[in-house]
Amino acid sequence: MTQGVLPFKYEEEKTQTGMTALAGLPVYLDLAKVIGLSKSIQKHLKVRKNSQGWTDSQMVLSLVLLNLAGGDCVDDLKILEADEGFCQILRKSETHGLSRKVRRTIESRWRKEKKRSVPSPSAVFRYLSKFHDAEQEDARKKSDVKAFIPAANDFLKGFGKINKDMIAGLNTVSVETTATLDMDATLAQTMKETASYCYKGFKAYQPFNTWWFEQGIILHTEFRDGNVPAGYEQLRVFKEALDCLPSNVEKVKLRSDTAAYQHDLLRYCEKGENKRFGRIEFAIGCNVTKAFKIAVAQVPDAQWQPIYKREKGLQLKTGSEWAEVCFVPNELCYSKDAPVYRYLAKRQRLVEQQPLPGMNDDKQLKLPFPTMEMDESRYKVFGVVTNIKYTQMNGENVIHWLHERCGKSEEVHAVMKDDLAGGKMPSSDFGTNAAWWWIMIIALNLNVMMKNLALAPSMKTKRMKAIRFSLVNIPGRVVKRSRTLFLRLSKGHPSYDLLVEARRKIAMLFGSWAPSG
Repeated sequence: MTQGVLPFKYEEEKTQTGMTALAGLPVYLDLAKVIGLSKSIQKHLKVRKNSQGWTDSQMVLSLVLLNLAGGDCVDDLKILEADEGFCQILRKSETHGLSRKVRRTIESRWRKEKKRSVPSPSAVFRYLSKFHDAEQEDARKKSDVKAFIPAANDFLKGFGKINKDMIAGLNTVSVETTATLDMDATLAQTMKETASYCYKGFKAYQPFNTWWFEQGIILHTEFRDGNVPAGYEQLRVFKEALDCLPSNVEKVKLRSDTAAYQHDLLRYCEKGENKRFGRIEFAIGCNVTKAFKIAVAQVPDAQWQPIYKREKGLQLKTGSEWAEVCFVPNELCYSKDAPVYRYLAKRQRLVEQQPLPGMNDDKQLKLPFPTMEMDESRYKVFGVVTNIKYTQMNGENVIHWLHERCGKSEEVHAVMKDDLAGGKMPSSDFGTNAAWWWIMIIALNLNVMMKNLALAPSMKTKRMKAIRFSLVNIPGRVVKRSRTLFLRLSKGHPSYDLLVEARRKIAMLFGSWAPSG
């Protein structure tokens, strides 16, 4: 093709050169090896047990690496396979440290010579299909329940155990005895024919996630259809999340939006019905019902206090106010042993909106949040229910503490769908997509561990886009000399010291990381 009008030409190398565009990705292989991720996968999945070809570990790790490298569909494995330098490192990592007997066992899984370094897209599709349970789809069709959650088969349940092993190891080397759990659902839009419509009017899946605030990691996730409400069976999910916490966690706190405003969940926390953790403190958004508005309207104006924010060492008014509300919901009025909670209200004065010309009252735009009239002014109103005592935390601090979840846990949802592969489902089968979602969660948590344990403190708050630019997607050349592989970066590359220091910290984890299981 003539390219004379352009300043350069493309040519393909005549031979393999050992070049890689993913010189930083092998560091994640190092971390995965140290934390025993491959062993945990082989222990808990067993999809490929006693079969030939790719192992469970090779399948799952290939997709984890695909997420970290920026791929968002199964076909992107072709690009990973085409990176000859990275594939050399991957093949070396798979057998490094193994005895000759184990290496021969791995080699015997192949009838012919193994030529690929990562599974082909077709092999991955066949593998992911094992996580789908067709009987559950039949049960869905027969069920009269609109919000139906297919039961996970034994293979799919294995991902939760793998994630539990990872978190237990993390909390061994970076101990947190308190777990503040933020529970929230997210919508993953899709065009799959079998997907259901969500409350926003488009087809989607709606996974429900439990975020461990102190560790910055996803503790538990449940893949759901888009028509399943966020608060559906939330108490059951909360109990499952508590079972995922490491043994050295001593105290649990709960935060959530109004989807968690369910009296069975509130009672479970307040009455200390969990044998391990006892009473669990919570702050949850409550429904601004007509009865709640009546209680808010009865609060004297003198009891409304300003809400402040700290900025550059100064306390500044936000324009919002809070007050304690004397409110007992109808659900608790008929029980003698009903728990007593604190109810708080937050209000913000709204600027008067002019009506749209030429439209009657029925067609005027409605505000997407509850409002009420007080003192001849219109306010946006937000309710909070908590069991935290007055002496422990005043109302303003409870509101600030609850609003902390709105920043980080919701940012993680954007990372799942935009930075990783959670926003693009590979199949029309529910179980296949659930497995894909779980593998993305493992990649997400592996990256969190990398930032917390191996990278510089300045990298801890970086999004995956920045991590890829400065750590993962950098050029290098793989050179083999004296039976050792060397991964060379260009001279003076700013990422060289970052990678060397990360590998030093990862090497120090050997011996201190708790073995899985």
